[in-house]
Amino acid sequence: MKKSFLLLTIIIFSITQSAFAIDFEDAVFPELATSGRALAMGNAYLSKADDASSAFYNPAGLGTVRNTHFHISNFHFEVNRGLLSSGTGGTISDATKNVSKMFSLDGTREVLKNNVGKIAHSRFHMLPNFTSRFFSFGYLLSKRTRAVVTDATIPTGFEYADRLDHGPYAALNISLFGGIFKAGISTIFLNRKELIGTADPAATLSVGSNSYKKGNAFISTVGGRITLPIVFLPTFSATLHNALKQDFKNGSTAGVPDSIKQSMDVGFSVTPQMGNASRIHLELDYKDLSNQFSTVSSKRKLLVGMELDFSRIFFVRAGLGDGFGSFGLGVKSQKLEFDITTYAVDTTAASFRGHEDRRFALSLSSGF
Repeated sequence: MKKSFLLLTIIIFSITQSAFAIDFEDAVFPELATSGRALAMGNAYLSKADDASSAFYNPAGLGTVRNTHFHISNFHFEVNRGLLSSGTGGTISDATKNVSKMFSLDGTREVLKNNVGKIAHSRFHMLPNFTSRFFSFGYLLSKRTRAVVTDATIPTGFEYADRLDHGPYAALNISLFGGIFKAGISTIFLNRKELIGTADPAATLSVGSNSYKKGNAFISTVGGRITLPIVFLPTFSATLHNALKQDFKNGSTAGVPDSIKQSMDVGFSVTPQMGNASRIHLELDYKDLSNQFSTVSSKRKLLVGMELDFSRIFFVRAGLGDGFGSFGLGVKSQKLEFDITTYAVDTTAASFRGHEDRRFALSLSSGF
């Protein structure tokens, strides 16, 4: 009886350790390049996409780009509440040291071992681009890091996930029947470097370059949009991620990253005119219609978003994504785009509104 219990304990422990709690939220946020504007709308952005991020949310959206622009400076930076509370606690001198430490995995381990259970998340995103109606090209650089100390007393208590994506992309769009139907495709030569694992919270973590899974692939996104030319402009949209089902190749000694799942997103929106200079956009999207992420609750894949714009310059946004609320403010002109956003994700495996990971983002794009 004791041997059976011991064997069962070992099996459960092994399964638990192989399924890391830390991962990336690709089921609800499958886009390679994020948008602070979209996140503020609960990531319900398939029908609204009308800027450079259309290449990753819905390439058909390029057909509604209003002004051609060349933005060399296009940054997105975000952190979560767990990182802020862990890194800025204590005295000012301690906070300064801790914040600088959390730019490395080992430094993050050192800070989090005294903040057990707090998840640290950061993302830096850069997308310099030239975007016009029907055509866009640029370069993506995206760095994401997540980590948590679940138990400071066990050798696998520090869990971490680190991902670097970069590569050139191009997107095309066509419009038919006076713009009623739009279709688009984007392709990026994606280079991915990824590491997901566990370590001892009490021991210095040394991660060599060969520990990372590496690979590259041509990843395509295909999208369509139908806008009926009647009051409120009802719009139906769909996007297919990794449309050609490409796998990563040319890996390191650690192997290649897992394939990006081919998933389909669908959406519906209306855009009532509120006045001579104001409009409100209301959107309902469903992510992963093909259910590639079967372990994630379907309720979490239903996204709702709203954007209220004043003279197409000032914006107020709100939404519901991954079961939690989001909000943002934005300013937009030909030379400058500025957005502040807060949104949240669910850190549990399959439940709905299991545990909130609240995040705060700043996006800035400038050019001409």
